[in-house]
Amino acid sequence: MIDIWRKKFILSDSDQPRSMEDIRPTEADYEALDPKTFAAIETEALFHTIDRTKTETGRMALYRSLARPDQDAQVIQQKQIALREIETNPELYSALATLTEKVVSGERTLKHLLYGEFSGGFATDEPSSRSDKLEFGGYGYRQYQDGTQFAVDLVEKAAALPRPQSAYLRTLLDAIHDFGQSRTYALMKGPVYSMGGKFKTKKEKSGFDLYSRFQPSLFKIIPMLTFLAAGYGILFFFETLMPQFGTSYISYGILALTAPVLPIVLLAMGVSDRDSIIYPLRKQFRESPDLAKAVEALGLLDELLSFYRYGLSCTGDKILPEIIDEKQHRLTVSQARNPLLIKAIPDYVPNDVHLDLAGRVLIITGPNSGGKTAYCKTIVQIQLLGQIGCYIPATQGQLVPAEHLYYQVPDPGQLSAAMGRFGHELQRTREIFFNATPGSLVVLDELSEGTTFEEKMTISEYILKGFHKLGASTLLVTHNHELCELLQKDGIGRYLQVEFMPQGPTHRLIAGISKVSHADRVASAIGFSQKDVEEHLERQSVTRER
Repeated sequence: MIDIWRKKFILSDSDQPRSMEDIRPTEADYEALDPKTFAAIETEALFHTIDRTKTETGRMALYRSLARPDQDAQVIQQKQIALREIETNPELYSALATLTEKVVSGERTLKHLLYGEFSGGFATDEPSSRSDKLEFGGYGYRQYQDGTQFAVDLVEKAAALPRPQSAYLRTLLDAIHDFGQSRTYALMKGPVYSMGGKFKTKKEKSGFDLYSRFQPSLFKIIPMLTFLAAGYGILFFFETLMPQFGTSYISYGILALTAPVLPIVLLAMGVSDRDSIIYPLRKQFRESPDLAKAVEALGLLDELLSFYRYGLSCTGDKILPEIIDEKQHRLTVSQARNPLLIKAIPDYVPNDVHLDLAGRVLIITGPNSGGKTAYCKTIVQIQLLGQIGCYIPATQGQLVPAEHLYYQVPDPGQLSAAMGRFGHELQRTREIFFNATPGSLVVLDELSEGTTFEEKMTISEYILKGFHKLGASTLLVTHNHELCELLQKDGIGRYLQVEFMPQGPTHRLIAGISKVSHADRVASAIGFSQKDVEEHLERQSVTRER
C-alpha cells in the first residue's frame, strides 16, 4: 500500500490553525522549491489558475502540493489513476462532489471548535472582528455541537459513497472510515461522560461509574429542576409548616432575592464546562491523528476534484504526463503551452521540450521579448503541474519528479553594497549549484552579469560544465553566443534560438544559436531608438532658441 500522508497534516495540533503562510517555502524551511524559485515561477498565480476546490482544506492541500510538490513517483502515478477514474466515472465524481459541497459549512465549525476562544456570556453566534484570533461569546456549546456534528456527517456521508477502484481513492476513504472506528470519533459523536478531567465514551462507561453525562448546553435539566424544587420548598416551608407566623410574604421575598442567583449559577456552570470539559476535549481532538487524517483525506479528495474541473476548463490539448520513476531528472513534452498565458493569449505558440540524458543542458538564445523567459517558465510550471498529479497543457509528456526546482533571475531588490550585482548573482548560482542533484531541474536566466566579457566567459564556462557533470537538467538563457560556441565545441548542450521573421519574433524556438539581439527593434518599439533620441534633442534645441 502506498504512503500518501505528509509529515505535517493540514489540521494543526497546536492552539492555532495552520494557514497558507505556514505552508509557503521559507529560507529556513523548504523542500523541492526554495522561496526565490517559488516567487520567480509565479506559483501563487499558478495556484489561482488551477484552483477549483470547494473546501478550505482542499485549498490548503492544493497550495501545499504546489509549494511542496511530492517527489515520490508512485504516489503521483496513483493520483493520476484516481483522477482518471473520476474522469471516466460520472457517478463517482457526482458522489464525491456532493460530499465536499455538503461538508463545507461544517468544516468551518470544526475550525471554530478546535481553535476558538470562548469569552463567556450568553452570546454564542459569530466570531469577533479581531483578525488575529477566533473569539466567540458564550462557552463553546454551539461550536462544540456544530463542530462534532461535522465529524459525524463526514463519516456517515463517506460511508454512503460507492467503493472506488483506484488505490489512492480507497486509501482516502479508508482514512475517513477508520476515523469512524476511533475513540476520538466516539467522543465526538457522544455521549461523553466526565469526571475529574477524565472522559469516557458510552462504550467505555460501566453501570457502576460515577461519571456524569456532559450536556453541551447552558440550560441543563437537572440543575434547573433542582433550583425550581428549592424554590418550591421555600414556599412550602413558610406557607405550610409555619402558617402561625402569617409570613408567607417572606417566602416570596426570599424567592425574589434568590432569583438573580440563577443566571450566576448558570454562568458558573458554563465556565466549568468550558474549562474542564470543552477545552480538554478539543485538545484531544486536535492531537488525534485519526481526525487529522480524516480531514486530510477530505482535502485530498477536493484537490483531485479540482484537478478534474481544471481539466474541463482547459482550452486546447491537455494530458496527464507519464510519470517515470528514475533517479536522474528528465522531461519531454510535445506542444507545451504556458498554463498562465493560454487563456489570455488564445493563439499561444506551443513549443516542444527535450531534457533527457543525451541533452540535459539546454541553452537558449535570441532577442528580448522573443519568448525565452516564457519558455523557461512554461517548462518549470509544467514540471510542477505534472509533479502534483495534475493535467498539463500539451499533447504528450513524460517526466521524472524533480528532487529540486531552481529558477535564478536577477534580483536587484536584494543587492548589497558589499557585493554588487555580480557578487549577489554569483552567490545565488553557488547556492543552487551546491544544493542541486542529478534529480534537479535548474533554470539560469543569464550568468555572470556585471563583470568584464573575459571574466564572464571564464566563469560561465566552468559553471555550465559543472552543472553538466553534476547531471542536473539545466537551462541557460543568454545573449552570449560566444559562450555557446565554446561549449558546443566540447559537445555540451543542446541549443535553441528564438525564431525571428522580418515582422518580428514568432515565439517559436528552433534549433541553433542566435548571434543577433535585435536591440534596435526593441528600442524602436518603445520609442527610444537613435532616431528618437536625435529628434528629441533637436526639439529641445529649437525650444531653447525661441
